[in-house]
Amino acid sequence: MASKVTKGILIFFWAFFLIALAFVVLLFSGIAKGSIGYMPPIEQLENPIDKYASQVISSDGKALGAPFAHSTDNRIYINYNDLSSDLVKALIATEDIRFAQHSGIDIYGLARAIIKRGILMQKSGGGGSTITQQLAKQLYSPNVDNLLERALQKPIEWVIAVQLERFYTKEEIINMYLNKFDFLYNAVGIQSAARVYFDKTPKTLSIEEAATLIGMCKNPSYYNPVRYNERTLGRRNVVLEQMCKAQYISRTECDSLKNLPLTVHFTRMDHKEGLAPYFREYLRLTMTAKKPERKNYASWQTQKFKEDSIAWATNPLFGWCNKNKKADGSNYSIYTDGLKIYATIDSRMQQYAEEAVRDHMSKDLQPAFFKEKRGRSYAPFSSHLSAGQIDTILMRSMQQTDRYRELKKSGNSEDQIKEVFQKPVDMRVFSWNGQIDTIMSPMDSIRYHKSFLRTGFMSMDPRTGYVKAYVGGIDYNDFQYDMVNGGRRQIGSTMKPFLYSLAMIEGMNPCDELLHVQPSLRDENGKVWEPRNSSDKMLGEKVTIQWGLQNSSNWITAQLMGRLSPYTFVRLLQSYGLKGEIDPVISMALGTPDVSVGEMVEAYTVFPNKGIRIEPLYVSRIEDKHGNVVASFTPRVNEVLTEDASYKMLHMMKSVIDGGTGGRVRFRYGIKAEMGGKTGTTQNNSDGWFMGYTPSLVSGCWVGGEDRSIHFDRLTEGQGASMALPIFAMYMQKVFADKTLGYSEDETFDIPARYTVPCITSMEDYNNNTYNSWEELTPDIGGIDKMFE
Repeated sequence: MASKVTKGILIFFWAFFLIALAFVVLLFSGIAKGSIGYMPPIEQLENPIDKYASQVISSDGKALGAPFAHSTDNRIYINYNDLSSDLVKALIATEDIRFAQHSGIDIYGLARAIIKRGILMQKSGGGGSTITQQLAKQLYSPNVDNLLERALQKPIEWVIAVQLERFYTKEEIINMYLNKFDFLYNAVGIQSAARVYFDKTPKTLSIEEAATLIGMCKNPSYYNPVRYNERTLGRRNVVLEQMCKAQYISRTECDSLKNLPLTVHFTRMDHKEGLAPYFREYLRLTMTAKKPERKNYASWQTQKFKEDSIAWATNPLFGWCNKNKKADGSNYSIYTDGLKIYATIDSRMQQYAEEAVRDHMSKDLQPAFFKEKRGRSYAPFSSHLSAGQIDTILMRSMQQTDRYRELKKSGNSEDQIKEVFQKPVDMRVFSWNGQIDTIMSPMDSIRYHKSFLRTGFMSMDPRTGYVKAYVGGIDYNDFQYDMVNGGRRQIGSTMKPFLYSLAMIEGMNPCDELLHVQPSLRDENGKVWEPRNSSDKMLGEKVTIQWGLQNSSNWITAQLMGRLSPYTFVRLLQSYGLKGEIDPVISMALGTPDVSVGEMVEAYTVFPNKGIRIEPLYVSRIEDKHGNVVASFTPRVNEVLTEDASYKMLHMMKSVIDGGTGGRVRFRYGIKAEMGGKTGTTQNNSDGWFMGYTPSLVSGCWVGGEDRSIHFDRLTEGQGASMALPIFAMYMQKVFADKTLGYSEDETFDIPARYTVPCITSMEDYNNNTYNSWEELTPDIGGIDKMFE
């Protein structure tokens, strides 16, 4: 009888075992085939993470600001070889010590977890999930809605983990895990995390820093080093103990590292923060531009449509994402394809440019502007404006705000909207010392923010076209309009070198003389034009053309314009690269056309470059996430001036710095480098400009108000030499001081000797002989100064 009972029990248990085994086989088979639960298709398993943010890399190998990304997903692709060995060791020691031995599921670890945590209820029993299982959960676990789905979640993760182990090496699995993990604060992936918490790359993390980030993998919100330093320190030390237990570090090293404080260098991943935000936004808009269609432009955007159409046809970077396709036939995306965009910007020079802008604008110019406008009812506007004109400007600005558009969309009337804009509310406003929390009406905030002067600065290499620094405004968080390539303003006297170069082309010479008196010219309509001059120096005397440019004389400039064709001049300006609409009128000689900073810097490359204009190059190459070069870029060049004319202009523009309106570069900032340049100030001091160049760098700066009616009332502070020149000079000081950049104050222009002598009347005699200087030509009379006494 007993034997029958025993036999029955054995049959029952074998039957139960076989049924359970069949159930498990059918369950996992169904999961693998996708019949039960969710199983990703094979294509997804072969490429589980296909969305990486693109990043901009400077010419000196630094990441510029936050990457381009959709929403808050700032994942940046990184190769396994770019991970520090300490990161890998810390991860394995803490999360999966038998990672190298199992094939996705650690049977020993799973059994230990079931017994210790499930049966014995020990919290310290450890988890049974391998790194591969955790990766499977990160990649493919959808949200569960019921108990059955929750029960199937683990078996599904096991199946996916085994599949991942079939498709990938152990190194690739670790790499994917660290690329996928969300470390908070938009730091998705180990590359972003290393930068956000320690301002480093994963390769350069120290052991304790690597342990901190790996410790966060248990629960990043709970072990947040920014909010819970002490708690996260304890978790870091647990990781270090695990590394010691795994014999990755010695006991002595472990104890030493555990005694170190947890120091975080926290930097938020925000595209508005970091170096070159205006430049990065310009790249984003340029690369994602769509093929221009007239229907997508407003009636007043004819010129914009024309420029974009030309850019689409001639500029490889413009619309690059929509012009180029990947292997699968889809277009590239800067948001999800993990591109590495190698910019020509030098991070050090960009830093110096931003510092120069901040130092001058915040410490000198803005305080002077506030002082002049203090107590004035019309502030920050000009004293020439009436109250009604000011109200019109403010109303127009109000209608351009998001707040106005939302209120209008909600059905509010104009009177109701105005009432809302007059009601004080809590808000944060800009200041040079940081954001200020205050109570202010939206209308007052519009006026307040208009009181801050704006600027645009760009610097580029005239030989390669590489743009080295790009500052589109004073602060991207609050003033996002780009004044390098987005905005255009009148250029004032920085126009004059273009006109003088036309005079040189037409056969004139720097030493030709004109009477320094106010000219009276008639335009095509017979209207008389009599320009004013800012100085009566040398009034009624003969002066050279070079003197006219050196001292920025409007009278000499107007006389040259009277001898030249406005139509020929417009064609020359277009060959310089000025893209806007320019009316062929005689008054344009004094800088009435609107031009961008970017166009001006490009145009001025002609002068140190022997008459050749080189277009700015913003990107040198683009790589995909695997490091394959998918695009390379080279600058385009155009001949604008003859070499003879360019040498004459170079000599004259050097005199602007050495003794003319740009002399502050020498006597105030002590820069000794050989350079040329030109100051510019528009009517009523609305715009201040300075353009300067050395043999290796061409830089341009504009300073002014948001509206032309916002400006200094006095010329002393409102001229280009006061507003814009200091930014250029401070930038150059920093560039020359940094010897790692390779720029030297000893560098000179390559100018034939015959173009470097002062103005004399016997140039023909000089040209017929070969001498290095006038002193060699006239040794007996003591040189040029005494030659014509």
